[in-house]
Amino acid sequence: MHTFRFRFWPLCAALVLALAGCSDNQNAGNGDSTAGTPEPPEYPVTWRFALEEIEGSVQHAYAEALKERIEERSDGRILIDIFPYGSLGTSTQLTELVRNGSVNLAFASPGHLADKVPEAGIFTLHFILPEDSQITRQLLASPELTGLFEQPYARQNMKLLGFVPEGWMAWTADKALRTPEDFQGLRIRTMTSNMAEEAYRAYGAEPSQIPYSQVYSDLQLRKIDGQSNPVFAIEEMDFHEVQSTLTLARPAQFVSSVISNLEWYDSLPENQKQWLDNALKDVAEIAWKTQEELNQTRLEKMLEEGQLSVVRLTDAERKAFREASRPVRDIYLERTGESGQKILEKLLQLIEEFEAGSRESAVSGNGG
Repeated sequence: MHTFRFRFWPLCAALVLALAGCSDNQNAGNGDSTAGTPEPPEYPVTWRFALEEIEGSVQHAYAEALKERIEERSDGRILIDIFPYGSLGTSTQLTELVRNGSVNLAFASPGHLADKVPEAGIFTLHFILPEDSQITRQLLASPELTGLFEQPYARQNMKLLGFVPEGWMAWTADKALRTPEDFQGLRIRTMTSNMAEEAYRAYGAEPSQIPYSQVYSDLQLRKIDGQSNPVFAIEEMDFHEVQSTLTLARPAQFVSSVISNLEWYDSLPENQKQWLDNALKDVAEIAWKTQEELNQTRLEKMLEEGQLSVVRLTDAERKAFREASRPVRDIYLERTGESGQKILEKLLQLIEEFEAGSRESAVSGNGG
């Protein structure tokens, strides 16, 4: 039995305090607000990037690719230190480190972020994103959609740098989860936002907000009955060792966001902003290919080990879950008001437009 699940904690408290103590960025002055043109930064400059996942994950591959490109573009003037999950804290704590300037860059998933940025909770809704993953990718890169999130993130002193889809969510438990009735009374782990719970409460489950690092032990000790994550995460965290059945329901994509401290980003010299913005565009393709590869190969690995039964829901079974999930949209709108309404309407509009464009391309490609 792997023991590192229990070694994830304690957190490196001393490191967190050290980061908090040196949180001023390279452009901070000496406190003189009347100073004129800021002095050029002294290179090299180090940016700190905190992850919600461990080494070998989609986020780790993304961060390594970003590090390589920024260090190359800047000729080594910008260095990136990567902190995998567990080295600085929980997902919620990482977001706080970004907000107070102790960390420059981080991943922030809507599953915990929705308590501070309610609008981000739209990505915890089930059966709202399109079936075609390529259209989802196009949707999440659309400036029309991402622009609607800029102010909600900014209100929390965060700069939204982009959304990163990491694959379809899957369910694990000690039984198949083929109908909403199978969730009745099921103690399922969710991420730590109230919005994340609502999707499963709609099926009759008993959601439990638990930090990522604690899920394995709580499954092992039977404190919870099931959990939901992308396939690659289920394998890398060994959840399949303590669960018997994987249900591939495709209720939602796991969507994370890359964020920075807003004041830090705004204070960057123009050349550093360009290095960062261009590198982010470069790595989007890498992240997409990485999640596809990891989700496929790690599913195959779990199947080869023979410990896990895999259930794939039929269209009819997914339809029953889709219908059961619809009332959660109303809860989202209650919590987000006008801004949430705009986001939901724009998202559905773009899905319709992208799907229509995809159909037209298919017809054209077939000589129609």
